[in-house]
Amino acid sequence: MEQRLKSAAINYGVYLGVITSLITIVVYGINIDLFISAWLGIVLFIMVVAFGAVSAVKSRKLLGGLISFKQSFTSYFITIAVGTLISSVIGVIIFTYIDPEAATYLNEQVLILTKETMERIGLPQEAIIAAIEEASEKDNFSLGAQTQAFVFRLVFYAVIGLIIGLIVKKTDSKDA
Repeated sequence: MEQRLKSAAINYGVYLGVITSLITIVVYGINIDLFISAWLGIVLFIMVVAFGAVSAVKSRKLLGGLISFKQSFTSYFITIAVGTLISSVIGVIIFTYIDPEAATYLNEQVLILTKETMERIGLPQEAIIAAIEEASEKDNFSLGAQTQAFVFRLVFYAVIGLIIGLIVKKTDSKDA
C-alpha cells in the first residue's frame, strides 16, 4: 500500500482517537453514569465507522478514483485500529491508574442494569442470581478486560470494514 495512503489513514485514526478520547474525558468529568448508557455506545460506534469509511473514500480520491478492495479495507482498518487504540489507552489510564474507584462504581452499575434487564425479560430468579454472581467476579475495567474488549472491537469493526471495503472499492472496468 502506498505510503501516502497509510499516512492518511493513520492521520484519520489519530483524529478519531483524539475525538473519542476527548468524549471519554468529558463524559468522565460531567457524568460517569453516561458510560453505561446505550446512546453513548451508539454515538461512538457510528463515529468510528464513519471515520473509517471517510478514510477509505479519501484514499480512493488520493488514488485518482480507483481503489482495490484490499486498499480500501486497509485504509479503513488502519484508521479504526489507531483511533480505538488511542481511545482504549485513555480508558486504561483513567480507570486503571487515575480513578480505579470509578471503575468499581461502573462495574456495580453494570450489575444493577444487568439484573434489571434480566428481570424485565422474565428470566427465572435462579438464573438471574447465577448470572449476577458470575458477572460480579469480572472487572470490566481491568487492563486485561480492556485489552480483550479492544481486540473484540477491532474484530467487530473489521467485519463492518469488509462491507465498507466492498462498497468503496472501484476498479477499472477492464480489470473487473
